[in-house]
Amino acid sequence: MFNAKKVEIEWGGQTLTLETGKVARQADGAVIATLGETVVLCAVTAAKKVKEGQDFFPLTVHYQEKFSSAGRIPGGFFKRERGATEKETLVSRLIDRPIRPLFPEGFYNEINCICQVLSYDGENEPDILAMVAASAAMTLSGVPFMGPIGAARVGYKDGEYQLNPTDEMVAEGDLDLVVAATHNAVMMVESEAKELSEDVMLGAVMFAHKASQDVIEAIIKLAEQAAKEPWELSVSDDKDAIKAELKKLIGGDIEAAYKLTDKQARQVALADARAKAKEAMADKEPQEQLVASKLVKKLEAEIVRTAILKEGRRIDGRKTDQVRPIESEVHFLPRAHGSALFTRGETQTIATTTLGTKDSEQMIDGLGGLSYQHFMLHYNFPPYSVGEVGRFGAPGRREVGHGKLAWRALHPVLPSHDEFPYTIRVTSDITESNGSSSMATVCGGSLSMMDAGVPLKRPVSGIAMGLILEGEEFAVLSDILGDEDHLGDMDFKVAGTSEGITSLQMDIKIAGITEEIMKTALKQAHAGRAHILGEMAKALGETRTELSAHAPRIETMQIDKTKIRDVIGTGGKVIREIVATTGAKVDIDDEGVIKISSSDLDQIEAAKKWIEGIVEEAEVGKIYNGKVVNLVDFGAFVNFMGGKDGLVHVSEIKNERVEKVSDVLSEGQEVKVKVLEIDQRGKVRLSMRVVDQETGEELEDTRPPREPRGDKGERGDRRRDGGRGGRGGGGGRGGDRGPRREKSESRDKDDGADIGLPSFITED
Repeated sequence: MFNAKKVEIEWGGQTLTLETGKVARQADGAVIATLGETVVLCAVTAAKKVKEGQDFFPLTVHYQEKFSSAGRIPGGFFKRERGATEKETLVSRLIDRPIRPLFPEGFYNEINCICQVLSYDGENEPDILAMVAASAAMTLSGVPFMGPIGAARVGYKDGEYQLNPTDEMVAEGDLDLVVAATHNAVMMVESEAKELSEDVMLGAVMFAHKASQDVIEAIIKLAEQAAKEPWELSVSDDKDAIKAELKKLIGGDIEAAYKLTDKQARQVALADARAKAKEAMADKEPQEQLVASKLVKKLEAEIVRTAILKEGRRIDGRKTDQVRPIESEVHFLPRAHGSALFTRGETQTIATTTLGTKDSEQMIDGLGGLSYQHFMLHYNFPPYSVGEVGRFGAPGRREVGHGKLAWRALHPVLPSHDEFPYTIRVTSDITESNGSSSMATVCGGSLSMMDAGVPLKRPVSGIAMGLILEGEEFAVLSDILGDEDHLGDMDFKVAGTSEGITSLQMDIKIAGITEEIMKTALKQAHAGRAHILGEMAKALGETRTELSAHAPRIETMQIDKTKIRDVIGTGGKVIREIVATTGAKVDIDDEGVIKISSSDLDQIEAAKKWIEGIVEEAEVGKIYNGKVVNLVDFGAFVNFMGGKDGLVHVSEIKNERVEKVSDVLSEGQEVKVKVLEIDQRGKVRLSMRVVDQETGEELEDTRPPREPRGDKGERGDRRRDGGRGGRGGGGGRGGDRGPRREKSESRDKDDGADIGLPSFITED
């Protein structure tokens, strides 16, 4: 029934399978990709007609993780997959970025690419598999896709590159790098690294490019069996005449506009030139007007690119390797735990750092189960930052992607959670933008965390590089402007410390770049990063040693696992009482690690002492502060170590005789006690009379010792001989009481031990 086609290859030590013709047969192209027991379905459909007046390429990529793929039911109220999670958004962008440049200019048919994770084995990440499946489905669909592309993930440990490492291998290694590439060149790079050198990073990219070639060959083999007929593209009319006319009309205006260094002035001049061209084309057919509009943008690109390649002149007059002026200011906001205002040219961010407790961690419900994130970075791009009116609200895909790039750049330099047990949230609000705001976020975020007292390994800076490529001639641009980004061929972002790279991201708008260009860009970026770090150090050279007065303090203590339930109490009664009484937050894990947090150090100290009192073992001879919790006829029970009670017998309250306990003590009264004895069952006997109740110093025991009462056996004999007034005789009633008295004495002694009575009280 099915005309299925399949290709298998050995890839990274496992079998990669690409299959088509069995599932989603009404789509233009559909491929099931399998690696291990991870399975991804990708289906591609394309509109056969272009909407009237459309002048852009509407490609939409959706990546979705099915919880059933991992044998799980979604958490929360709605038990079904809903809006895209952060990871799904990021993977959707990961697939889109290398595919989009491989469609021909002028192709405006809408394309929908949907990738769904059907099975997840917990080892082979589905993101790379989804990229491969999308590339294969595009290649089979017949649309004018100039692929295929291959993809690979690379790890690095002990000087060795690892192909498609598992999550565990990535966590143990120094690199997590994803590359998408065609047969000839690299198209996209996304990475997080632990301060690796430029040579190691370049080697990883080339290693991934080589590994992706096997995937490309597999897709070609599948296409040879199952690809649909390629679409016929309409050949556009000769545009040279229109282009020449536009160049004559507004070429000078555009050149003059791009000599203006101020962004706002430049935009006004360009808008005037475009309006002039639109007015000149007003009597043309709608399609010709659309073509003319596209040609104006192309004319702008030609003018800018020629000036850079031929004259070495950039839009704002800088040299190709020159970074714009930088101004940094920390402690910009008085109540934020940490803040920084970072300005580079016409790009600016207000970065804030907020420190929280474990309660503030982000819970993530993914295919691998529940996980918790204690470092978050949120990037916001309001429309006023570029002087526009637009949508303002929930973050879009771009904001999520830029925030994750900055997160990857800063994450490797964070202290471990054991060293710094805070939840950290960095927020970057872009207030001006003309250039890379994501790299400004890296710089501002680094400064704001240092201002908050987060002990970073080293400060991190970031820079965005651009590329102008014409044939064999190219120029790499440092710290690109927004217009240089739009009119250039590459967006190459590098972040790192003085010791190495922490993140590298690259997007190409042409059919890939070579190793030589990448090497040049990395070298130039290294110098740029070093310059920016120097400028940042003028504001704050190292992390503050003290936290903000408004930040919570967290103190960590370790207790024996066997004491955990004593601290928690039945149904959480004890720990709730500690929190309610002291005002501090208390978190305890299964290993006995307790984190006490509050902005008030006194509250932390109170909770700590309380817990220490619960878990600490009482010492005989040691003096403690205590509180009377219960009065009885024979003494008072005193709580002296949080969760421990002991008995102060009436004879140990004062050196003189106490007729009634309530005459001297009351419940809730604070007293000082000395531990006299702890019996085998843990019962504690306390004394107040040997402790100065004012100073807590131990007093000399001045009470005279009690006189011995003689041998019990002799007393028993006297009673059997008719003692106590001759009440008994040798065989009378008194003789019968002797054994019964001894039995009673034995029982009294046991009872005294149960309640902690002094031993001499139970002797007859």
